[in-house]
Amino acid sequence: MISTARALLVAAAVSLSATAAFAAASNMPTQYQPDPALKTESISQLRARVSQACAITQAKLQSGVSEASLSRSCDCYAGRILRSLSADEVQAYRDTGVFNDTARAKALTALDACKLPRPQI
Repeated sequence: MISTARALLVAAAVSLSATAAFAAASNMPTQYQPDPALKTESISQLRARVSQACAITQAKLQSGVSEASLSRSCDCYAGRILRSLSADEVQAYRDTGVFNDTARAKALTALDACKLPRPQI
């Protein structure tokens, strides 16, 4: 059940070819292939992906809330998380399309700072 919930969080974070993963995303399903564009995107492009994934995921978490209404909070989240990542954590994200364990902890802190609810897992 927990692994299914985690897989759903990963799936929810991927939309319109945006492969940004959300803070609580866990191990990727084995068939998951990160978008090759992640390897060459700038930090600002990565930030846009993370913000979009946040809005999609948060809209699902907060029933009745539109993605558009989450824009400011998710921009806050994306900016905070990307500023907090080390070069190795950014590279791990580029390689896999999800945040690794140390980055995930930072992402949870960014959710709290931007007053976004944490996913229940």
